[in-house]
Amino acid sequence: MRVLIVNTAERTGGAAIAANRLLHALNHNGVEARMLVRDRKTDAHDVVSIPRSWKLKANFLWERGVIWLANNLSKKGIFQVDIANAGTDITAMDEFKQADVVHLHWVNQGFLSLNNLERILASGKPVVVTLHDQWYFTGICHYSGMCEKYRTRCEHCPMLKGSWDLARRVFDRKRAMYEGRNITFVGCSRWMADLACQSALTQGHTVTNIPNAIDVSVFTPMDKLESRRHHNLPTDKKLILFGAQRITDERKGFRYLAEACEHISKHHPTLPDHLGVIVLGGDAESVKEALPLPVYAVSYLSNEREIAQLYSAADLFVTPSLQDNLPNTIVEAMACGVPCVGFDVGGIPEMISHKQDGYVADYCDSIDFAQGIAWCLNDSRYADLSRAARESALATYGESAVAHRYLEVYQG
Repeated sequence: MRVLIVNTAERTGGAAIAANRLLHALNHNGVEARMLVRDRKTDAHDVVSIPRSWKLKANFLWERGVIWLANNLSKKGIFQVDIANAGTDITAMDEFKQADVVHLHWVNQGFLSLNNLERILASGKPVVVTLHDQWYFTGICHYSGMCEKYRTRCEHCPMLKGSWDLARRVFDRKRAMYEGRNITFVGCSRWMADLACQSALTQGHTVTNIPNAIDVSVFTPMDKLESRRHHNLPTDKKLILFGAQRITDERKGFRYLAEACEHISKHHPTLPDHLGVIVLGGDAESVKEALPLPVYAVSYLSNEREIAQLYSAADLFVTPSLQDNLPNTIVEAMACGVPCVGFDVGGIPEMISHKQDGYVADYCDSIDFAQGIAWCLNDSRYADLSRAARESALATYGESAVAHRYLEVYQG
């Protein structure tokens, strides 16, 4: 069986990382898989890119420009939505023609347009769609927040200020495009799959859930002291790790981590003198002053072994996200034997077993988040939490387990 995985980027972003890992999982488990991207970063033999052209940049700018105009000339929130009005036709490429199954992942920001998606669906090939966010079953947004219009019909999107009803136009186009097609939607989490089932766009189609895969031989516990020395981190403190592609993205909830650290500094007197925070990702340096604890900023890492070593350097991974699907970061941390603390939202409570391999805090409750940090760092229970985190990752996210579940989907 030949499977073509399609994603905007090869390496950049959570969806790209997850799609790339699935590529390797499939190839390691008897499936002939290739990955087609717009933004290629490596010379991997099983990854191909669309032909380079000035049109690729133009597609991106044209889409952003239309959204900007529809948003009353405001840039605020224009990357929270995509209208897929420009893209590249991939159906003429040999990789597409040779594929038995087309597996779409995150294809936005000028990679594939609605017209391009229509051509893919009209080809008659089975299409599998992995839902890294909500875009495939809403009008234009990636995360709907409290809005539930997608259940019936998206219109007058609350994320845009202008009078142009882009959401209704795109929603209606998707509904017509999906009708009668052979599509299977796969949520990375049960939470995402449940949301998809509620959408008017997925009715009549199969919706299931399969978690993202991870190579547990790469993401594995490493010597903590050696890992800290490698990343120039202190060896005499307990270290919390927080990471995101953009630290300042409000959805990642950094302010709740700041509030939790303030609470710890005031109400857990034995912790602050021996506690530090590693901040990984874009804008890491900019948030140093926001925390009452020592901050160790680490710029974006792309090498997976380096990332695994950074996880191993930490005692705890924290993710105060306000809305998230199935964060790769939690899977990675757990595979490295690092307990996690997160809010009870999205797919996070499916990943963290409360007080077994981490702590699930009440939503948007920074005090409970602080309690979770203190609870996990207790010396008497830490070793058990660490062991349980690793075991959970092995059982749920290993390459073989995930690849075989997708093979069942491909075979119908």
